Order: sequence, then C-alpha cells, then structure tokens
Amino acid sequence: MTKGNNISCEILIVGGGLTGLACAAALGAEGAGGPFDVVMVDAGIPADQRTSEFDGRASAITATAKRMFTALGAWGALAPHAQSMNEIVVTDSRLDAPARPALLHFGENAHPGEPASYMIENRHMYAALFDCAAASKHVRIVSGRMVEQFEFEGARATATLDDGRIISANLITAADGRNSPARHAAGIKTTGWSYPQMGIVTTVEHERPHNGVAEENFLPAGPFAILPLPGNRSSLVWSEEAAVARKVMELDAQGFQGELERRFGDHLGPVTPIGPRHCYPLILHITQSYVGSRLALVGDAAHVVHPIAGLGFNLALRDIAALVDVLGEQAKLGLDLGAVDCLEKYENWRRFDTVKVALMSDGLNRLFSNDLEPLRRVRDMGLEMVNRIDPAKRFFMREAAGLNGNLPSLMRG
Repeated sequence: MTKGNNISCEILIVGGGLTGLACAAALGAEGAGGPFDVVMVDAGIPADQRTSEFDGRASAITATAKRMFTALGAWGALAPHAQSMNEIVVTDSRLDAPARPALLHFGENAHPGEPASYMIENRHMYAALFDCAAASKHVRIVSGRMVEQFEFEGARATATLDDGRIISANLITAADGRNSPARHAAGIKTTGWSYPQMGIVTTVEHERPHNGVAEENFLPAGPFAILPLPGNRSSLVWSEEAAVARKVMELDAQGFQGELERRFGDHLGPVTPIGPRHCYPLILHITQSYVGSRLALVGDAAHVVHPIAGLGFNLALRDIAALVDVLGEQAKLGLDLGAVDCLEKYENWRRFDTVKVALMSDGLNRLFSNDLEPLRRVRDMGLEMVNRIDPAKRFFMREAAGLNGNLPSLMRG
C-alpha cells in the first residue's frame, strides 16, 4: 500500500543482488509460507545485472538449492545454463608440478539419485531470479535508490530513501552484502578475520570436454578450483597470496595466460580465458546476532565464508528458505512478523549450520594453503583414507548437496 509518496509493506528487503532477488522471489511466492507484501530496494538497477561484466562469477548450486529454484519457478530458465558436477577430484600439489594425482575422488556412486550440485553463471541467476520477483504481484522493486536512514524501534521499522520517501514495514530483511549498512545501523557486530589471500575469478575455454568433472587443486598459495560450465568451458576460482594476486591482475593477456597455464595443467588441452577477470579480498565473518529489532540478516550480511567449499550462496538460500518457513508459521497465527520470538526462531535455526560451514571452510584452507612437508604427508594420508571409506564419502557428498540437517520446506522438494 502506498500513501502519498511513502510506501507501506509487510517486508522490506534491502539489497537487490542475488540474495535480495532470491529473497523477494521466495517471500512473494504463492504457497511458500506467504505470499507476503514485499518491497525490495536497491541502489543499483537489478534488471541490468545479468552481464558477465557486472558479475563474471559462477556459483555451485546444491541439489537442495535446485529444489528451491524449482519451487519458485526459476529452474526452467536456469536448466539450459546448468552444468551438473558428476564427479569431484581433489589433488594436493605444487605449482608447475608435472602431474597431480587424485587423492580424493567423489563419483556418482557417492550420491545416487541426482547430481550433488550444479554450476551456473551468476548472470543467468540474476536474470531468472529477477524475472521471478518482477512477475510476482506481491513484490514491488524500487531501483536506483539508496537507504539513507533506518529506524528499527516501535510498531514498524522504517527506511528513508535518498529521494525523501519513507518505506515502513513489519520487518526489514538485510540482503545488502558483507558491509551491510542495515546491519551497521542496527549496531550488530561481526566476528572474523581477513585472509592473506585474494580470489581471482574468470571463465576459460578448453579444447577437451570436462565431462562434468570438478577439480579442487590445493596449491601452497591456496585452492585452485576448475569448475565445469556448459560446453568446453570452466569457471576458475583461484585463491592466491594477496600481493601475487594484485600482480596477476595487472598482467597483460599474454602474461595472464602464462600464469593461468602454470596452475591449470594440460589435461583439458589448450586453455584460453574468455571472460573478464574479477578479484576480491577473502574474509571470514559471522555476525554476533542474525537478528535485531524488526531486522533479519540473510546471506553475506550475516556471514561470509572462504570460497573453498563453494557454499557461500547456498548458505544465503538456506537462510531465505528458513526465514520463509518461520514467517509463514507466524502469519498463519496472525502474529507480528517482526516479533522478537519469531526472529529468534530464525536465528536459532541458521546459526549452527553457518558456523559449521565457516569452520570447515576455514580449517580446510589453513590445512592446505601451505607447503610444509610433514603436514603435507599427514593431510595426504587423511585424504587417501577418506577416499577408501564409502560411508565417509557419502556423508561429504550429502553435505555438498545440502541434504544434511533440518531442511526448510522449499528445499525438501
């Protein structure tokens, strides 16, 4: 409902990136706990975010995330752009090594029934999720406007935009990224640290087919992941020492090609970068609270983890699906969507899963991002042991598929 130039709604979503769009699509969907009356506001233009220049990354989407996209009506648009990860190969190697023997191999038998995950370029997810949100009669999108002030106390929360309009809501959902202005305005602190690494992301084309095989090559500076995309293409997630990463980003095309080939190997034939390079700092942070007065944090606003396990966006989707369930129960009872006890249910549901993934990702990165020979021998023996134990491999594949734990209804299929 709009009164004059001001806007009233049940839920205001701040942030129109992938997390904000997924949140708007889920909260505005029929039969998924809602629909709720939703407004999403973003300083950018979400409709323009479907290019590789804006975001050249690709994301691993778990089997449970696929179920969520199917329930929201987005999977039909995503399926032509999705590459199933049929196998995962893990190596522990060194730069310029002539061979990289697989120490751990997850094949189809480790997770029967459906692929554990898929690779999809972010630009396609922007397009599909924006179309879902924009098509909902319960979602209004306010683009090109910043929130200048938040007020969380009282019967309703408010956000004042840079054009003077005020949006009031029962609940504000912060999907505004790792530096979340909404979180800062609420005074919610974070715990975490920066890594001495940066992440380089690009897309490459290679001569030979990858056959749906994803590779995680642990090099002394950090993991170098080769993740399959449709066709003879792969997405690279390349963790590198920060100083080296900056120099790599400054190289010309020939120099970048040389550094890439040193790490990629020749098993897929000649390789050529075909997408823009992106580089970003790697951090870990978890907020001390996921909620505040009439405020719920989702995605990077609540937690940022090392990309080593490829679960960052999947954590955001689990946040959203859990929030939909909690708010749906609250709405059925006719209770306040921003009530403290309601938001605490959401926080209690999500905190353990997030901390578990954060600690696992951090531990793996610390264990493998070094070249200490005694540690290398121990970790390689550990990988070889896991490779021989089928129940252990099935557990890790279920974790990679997002099937462990208490699943929200959107992810149960």
